[in-house]
Amino acid sequence: MEVHGEIWTVKSLFTLPNEYVYWSLQIVLYPFLTGLVAGSFVLSSLYYAFDVKELRDTARFSLMLSFSFLCVAMTPLLLHLQQPFKGPEVMLTPHYTSAIAAFGIVFPAYFAIVASEIWFVYRKHIVDTALSLRNKTKRTFVENIRYLVFSVLTLGSYDVSGRALQQDEKIVKVLAGIGLPTACFLTGYAGFIFGSIKANALWMTPLMPVIFIMSALVSGTALCMLTYIIVMEIKKVRITTKRTPTQFPFTRDEIKKVELHAVRKISRYLLLFLILAITLELLDLAFRGYTAIKSWDILRSVIYGKDFKDIFVLQFGIGNLIPFILILAPGLNVRRAFLICCLVLFGVFMMRWNVVIGGQAFSLTFMGYMHYLLPIWPHDFETFKEGVPGATLVFLTPFVIFYVLNKIFPVLWFKGGIDAKN
Repeated sequence: MEVHGEIWTVKSLFTLPNEYVYWSLQIVLYPFLTGLVAGSFVLSSLYYAFDVKELRDTARFSLMLSFSFLCVAMTPLLLHLQQPFKGPEVMLTPHYTSAIAAFGIVFPAYFAIVASEIWFVYRKHIVDTALSLRNKTKRTFVENIRYLVFSVLTLGSYDVSGRALQQDEKIVKVLAGIGLPTACFLTGYAGFIFGSIKANALWMTPLMPVIFIMSALVSGTALCMLTYIIVMEIKKVRITTKRTPTQFPFTRDEIKKVELHAVRKISRYLLLFLILAITLELLDLAFRGYTAIKSWDILRSVIYGKDFKDIFVLQFGIGNLIPFILILAPGLNVRRAFLICCLVLFGVFMMRWNVVIGGQAFSLTFMGYMHYLLPIWPHDFETFKEGVPGATLVFLTPFVIFYVLNKIFPVLWFKGGIDAKN
């Protein structure tokens, strides 16, 4: 019987017989997705919890994007499990004494917080839409479906008076405040699992949860900016067609102005988070080299030898240094911001890759190495779900969810919204 991980593991020198690269691309993707979830939510909470006015235009956008990725966050774990039907048991039997079982507490709590915040943010829109559809004498089939959906979403609450809306704003602020530490704990939880594994010298560091949180802020902010740019560019293209210009309250030039303004505002926070993330990761490397623990010789051969290109060229060079310089350069425009976001997301993904895959690169004997051969073209279901096709499918799914949710909860302009044109 074939051992899980054997088909993509190549060994060299002296390794133990039962050692393989068990945690593959899906396990790299899991902390990457949770980071996107937490980072996007933090960006939205800067407006809802701390009233940062300059992030007003992207607050709803970030919140809905966070929820879309949250819906898929567990999928990499379920695909990686050899018996995925046992996965929901973590939710049914949560417990604080186990780092894995604690996920059954954190994930449902965070999901409930984000879903509740979305409902209160959009409650007026839901009620207004339900009432307008109810008052129509003749409704089409699609309008009947929409009326049913929005009527259910009201949860029987139709009060949209000034006092009720003020109460909603207070509740949203509380939920955003509670959600901030919960979001950080969700992504820091993955770092905690890695950092608490004493048998692995590369993973065992108290800085690991903090590094995961800071890189999550970087990736989530970059994702929001990147997706916002793509959506706004699509709006600019659609508004030039003959059939859709009246659907948007902005002209093409106004959209361009709003887009550039939002991108430059978000880039400030991206720069701040990027500085903190780079500092922590370099501090961790310096600490390991200075303390030079017993396993430092094998770690040095991995960090500065076998994984030098992945760590210092791809992660720090292309994923951190180049975006850092591009942000600091004067005259930031949309095209450059798009490139920056792509490079930053690539850098954070490589950070996750170097932690998960790099941490399995050396044998517990400290005398051998294991190389991970990424399954690119699948030849069976195992290589499909653990390879590039499966990971790509998982990563693209949240954008489909985001598109569908946007039909119900518009993230940009609509009547009565905080992003409405003044």
